[in-house]
Amino acid sequence: AHPMLRSQRRDRSRIAERQESGRSVMNVVAKPELKFLDDVIRETIYRACLLLDDEKFMEWLALCAPDFSYRITTYSPEIRRPMTWYEQDVAGLKVMIEMLPKHNTDHGRLTRHVTVYAVDSDPARGEAKATSSFACYRTMLDGINSHIDSGETQLFLIGKYYDRFRLGEDGP
Repeated sequence: AHPMLRSQRRDRSRIAERQESGRSVMNVVAKPELKFLDDVIRETIYRACLLLDDEKFMEWLALCAPDFSYRITTYSPEIRRPMTWYEQDVAGLKVMIEMLPKHNTDHGRLTRHVTVYAVDSDPARGEAKATSSFACYRTMLDGINSHIDSGETQLFLIGKYYDRFRLGEDGP
């Protein structure tokens, strides 16, 4: 047989051995406690998005640490620099949330679709980081042309979340 074919057969044989032994071919098998912790972090991210979708902003804010900082950033190719569009601490977010009922809006509903890409937990340091992508859709309920636009859903924005978690005895 050709040397390349022998090499491919050996590789397939090794993969089959790993699969039969229960070892992962592509994935690193995490310790059960880390896997559990990663799952709890994912659930926290998804729960946070559900709270935002339901406009339960104070409950969402309660998930955050007292020294939490919220930032919306982007990179501008025009000026070739990163830009910060919005930045607020917990106290500032609380004031903004309390003012929301006074704002004039089109009452469109936002829905977030989130995918958690990676969770990196470090229990020894008491922290974890997660990277997620999201697409946010807006469904029009009323507005200037409510007789035309009502019920229409459009892609509103896309982005990534870069979350940091403190790990305690009760989880993140």
